Amino acid sequence: MSASQSSMSGAGEAGVRTVVWFRRDLRVEDNPALAAAARAAGEVVPAYVWAPEEDGPYFPGRVSRWWLSQSLKHLDASLRRLGATCLVTRRSADAVVALLDIVRSTGATHLFFNHLYDPLSLVRDHRVKELLTAEGITVRSFNSDLLYEPWEVLDDDGCPFTMFAPFWNRCLCMPDPAAPLLPPKKINSGDLSRCSSDELIFEDESERGSNALLARAWSPGWQNADKALTAFLNGPLIDYSVNRKKADSASTSLLSPYLHFGELSVRKVFHQVRMKQLMWSNEGNHAGEESCTWFLRSIGLREYSRYLTFNHPCSHEKPLLSHLRFFPWVVNEVYFKVWRQGRTGYPLVDAGMRELWATGWLHDRIRVVVSSFFVKVLQLPWRWGMKYFWDTLLDADLESDALGWQYISGSLPDGRELDRIDNPQFEGYKFDPHGEYVRRWLPELARLPTEWIHHPWDAPDSVLQAAGVELGSNYPRPIVELDEANSRLQDALSEMWELEAASRAAMENGMEEGLGDSSDVALIDFPQELQMEVDRQPVRPTQTPMMAGRRRQDQMVPSLTSSFIRAETELTADFDNISEDSRPEVPSNMHLQPRMEREETVDGGTSNGAMMNGNHQQQNLQNNTRRVLGVAPSVSEASSSWTGRGGIVPVWSPPAASGHSDPYAADEADISSRNYLDRHPQSHTMMNWSQVNSRSHWWEVDK
Repeated sequence: MSASQSSMSGAGEAGVRTVVWFRRDLRVEDNPALAAAARAAGEVVPAYVWAPEEDGPYFPGRVSRWWLSQSLKHLDASLRRLGATCLVTRRSADAVVALLDIVRSTGATHLFFNHLYDPLSLVRDHRVKELLTAEGITVRSFNSDLLYEPWEVLDDDGCPFTMFAPFWNRCLCMPDPAAPLLPPKKINSGDLSRCSSDELIFEDESERGSNALLARAWSPGWQNADKALTAFLNGPLIDYSVNRKKADSASTSLLSPYLHFGELSVRKVFHQVRMKQLMWSNEGNHAGEESCTWFLRSIGLREYSRYLTFNHPCSHEKPLLSHLRFFPWVVNEVYFKVWRQGRTGYPLVDAGMRELWATGWLHDRIRVVVSSFFVKVLQLPWRWGMKYFWDTLLDADLESDALGWQYISGSLPDGRELDRIDNPQFEGYKFDPHGEYVRRWLPELARLPTEWIHHPWDAPDSVLQAAGVELGSNYPRPIVELDEANSRLQDALSEMWELEAASRAAMENGMEEGLGDSSDVALIDFPQELQMEVDRQPVRPTQTPMMAGRRRQDQMVPSLTSSFIRAETELTADFDNISEDSRPEVPSNMHLQPRMEREETVDGGTSNGAMMNGNHQQQNLQNNTRRVLGVAPSVSEASSSWTGRGGIVPVWSPPAASGHSDPYAADEADISSRNYLDRHPQSHTMMNWSQVNSRSHWWEVDK
């Protein structure tokens, strides 16, 4: 059933009470479920259920929770202006149970909601329909998140596409999606006295200071999304094809958080950009017309991420090309922490990670750079990086995150070759030619001439001294030399192909079945530090809702009172051995069971209070330790500040920084992640794409 048909199906049903279940569709404009409920000439009960425990290891990060809290307040105010009593909110460990209780307490006869396409939501939606239909409730769902439903876009043989270019070409050849719907004129909720609401708590005391900075740079809410779209259409869009690669300026739309939370309709974006494209085409403005083509392509990547997740629900945790299940990832938590903290010694990578840590945002080109460095230079498991993006991005999005990291790791038929290492130095001069982006986020390098800003290790000693840069002291040396990383990568690829050949031989001899199914290979666990402790008990209405779980401190904006010793205690003391190949030995049975290399803490670490009291001997020891480790100075040694998206952000001092990346090379795809098949193994089987031509790279970053 199409969106328009679904929306019309609710019309004309008088005397009904409909619960509208809001999720990632937090708007009143172009909301098919809300529009259908309003047209039914009955009472409408808008509801939102907060059940983050259902997300398993992908509990929403701090910045994502902040955005959600602000968006819900905005939505509640909008619904009240339309006549609704309020937005009914519930805190529960089981969204389906909470919905059933809302339906019963309000006496509702209908439940309407809009589709989601991630694996957990698909299973949950099916369960909702089964349980509520058994209760005699009419349940209807609508398309609110995509231009076309995944099952509507098929190749000539009626099969799903496996590459982006033909998928998007088919979409562009299809009839334009339906025009966006106007907000309802009025909503009547009726008597909700028997339906209580829970107070939803999205932040704890330790997060409020960091969240206050976000409010200076971003304005969540569907009406603010409308303003952001208008500003982009009337401003940066016309030069998007030229400026989209510039990391040192606001050259992208910044719409991805609004799209993720459903504050902005993708159909509205599509139609308004199309109108601009038609207008500029008629005026002969070919640059503007090309800009629209590139931007629509970024919308296409978002569509494709949901298309891929729907057809391959395991894409957020398993490679879609079967041979990559044999790749021997380096399980090294020291590398992982250095990457997160922005202390790899490669300025563009470090600047990106520190921006992410401070603001929850990254330019899409920088997402590609930091994620490519993570996968190909450090050779860390791509799921670690995907999970970290989920924890730290404002626009964290499961489907887009999975697509981006699969692309970077070479897991897609048209993804990047895994054996291609991008040189961060060259990428720096490509995306930040004047070094302004690096200077903004790495104040310790701010005085370096542009000639050396992206490779300070090559600068003459006199230049470094004049710029106040001491490599290994206030800025680290490269954690891995690129030549060494390339050699290790080639060795790893050789090992992967040997294991894949052995597996094929075993299959041909009848010793193994289903080469394309990697479910027999155990997933590499996330580092313990990333395991958020979540209270999995549902919050009862009579209780004060508690914030579930402890928050990782390295997701916070850095504090001006950070201690000297914080970084030393989070890194391995023995950095002399960090360049050694830490790849785990692969057992002969071909099941990858890599050994974990846990971080060691520096023995004899003193408390913050002792450090701030200033024992001179101890401080000299710590300064020497920092030189060995390549740790940047603390705030008290180099206090300065920089501006990032509208607010003053404290200078970086080396606590564990938050890192994420969004690796789709062409435009600004928004990226994220979550775990699914452990509980739902009945999902689609993985196809074997090892024979598919992987030489078509339609979205290369260096086009």
